Amino acid sequence: MAGGYRGGDAPIAPYPEGKTIAVIMVGGPTKGTRFRPLSFNVAKPLFPLAGQPMVHHPILACKKIPNLVQVFLIGFYEEKEFALYISTLSNELKVPVRYLQEDKPHGSAGGLYKFKDFLMEDDPDDIVVLNCDVCCSFPLTEMLDAHRKHEGMGTLLVKKVSKEVASEFGELVADPKTGELLHYAEKPETFVSDFINCGVYIFTPDIFVAISDVASTHKERAALRRLSSFEEFHFSSKTTPADFVRLDQDILTPLAGKKRLFTFETTGFWEQIKTPGMSLRCSLLYLEQYRQTSPELLATGDGVISTSIVGDVFMHRSAKVHPTAKLGPNVSISANARIGPGARLIDCIILDGVEVKENAVVIHSIVGWKSSIGRWSRVQATGDYNTKLGITILGENVTVEDEVVVVNCIVLPHKTINRSVQEEIIL
Repeated sequence: MAGGYRGGDAPIAPYPEGKTIAVIMVGGPTKGTRFRPLSFNVAKPLFPLAGQPMVHHPILACKKIPNLVQVFLIGFYEEKEFALYISTLSNELKVPVRYLQEDKPHGSAGGLYKFKDFLMEDDPDDIVVLNCDVCCSFPLTEMLDAHRKHEGMGTLLVKKVSKEVASEFGELVADPKTGELLHYAEKPETFVSDFINCGVYIFTPDIFVAISDVASTHKERAALRRLSSFEEFHFSSKTTPADFVRLDQDILTPLAGKKRLFTFETTGFWEQIKTPGMSLRCSLLYLEQYRQTSPELLATGDGVISTSIVGDVFMHRSAKVHPTAKLGPNVSISANARIGPGARLIDCIILDGVEVKENAVVIHSIVGWKSSIGRWSRVQATGDYNTKLGITILGENVTVEDEVVVVNCIVLPHKTINRSVQEEIIL
């Protein structure tokens, strides 16, 4: 990977500013099923990481781009699920934020093309495209400078990872001197490279021509295909619609090696948020970032007059925490939570309205809305973010009674736990 295109290296001389828009792909309720039971209560993009909705972090990163004129969210959630958040956000950012609802999934590229007219209203020079379920340091300004220097159609953010996990993502090969994307394979069966696609892109408006070409090819193939009545009966409903176009397989793969796509390597943090366990890991990463970028968001305490704080902790201003409680590291406490005397919280997310009672302990866990942890109880896990039961998750309104131990469990909403349990999914 070329040193001149790597985040964290010597700054690249900025190019003349043009108008930029940002598009964040948020998916929809038929996606993200691995995020249950937390997604039963809130759209996944609005689940809080480090005290802020998941989608808020990439939006704030986009806000730093010079001459950003508008932010779009594209997905197939009901518009009402984002209405309150967007109305508040637009006032805060001083940049228009708009939700565009798909009638059905069109793919990551097809979704862009469907709303082409809206996206091009301001005649942008560049379009930043991000996936909502990415946790990242988002070096967008540096990436945009590199993108303009390449003078290609698009630039994708890439990261070097271990050989063992690379196959879980799109693997790619780039020219080490120019950064040109030479080869791309989405989740290949055999090892291609330890550089992966981070799901963050910058395109010129030429991307719409490329998407249109793919959609036209899909239509032509569908028209040429001749099926017997038996085949049509069994398979026609399973064919991919012509307007379903993916950025990875349909755009990156065929255009690699044609001097149209380039890469920008990040040396910052990056994770994909597919499961509740990973949301806890990503909350940690954003809390660490606050220490550098927004230290005023982190709680402080001396353990005498105020609560004892260890490491990075976010505490909503409406939360009530007893001075004898001890919090951290990696703790996020949402609105109207109540943390009782002697409680100990480590590596956890406490959601709205939760009560953690006297001398209770919560470790490596996510405690759902309006849940209650009884006196001297323990809710904990091994802390393995990647395994199904490595993080204990309590859904909404779960009651853990006094002196009960819950270890490595997932508990669905509205349950009462009155006995100690370990490694169970409680339905």
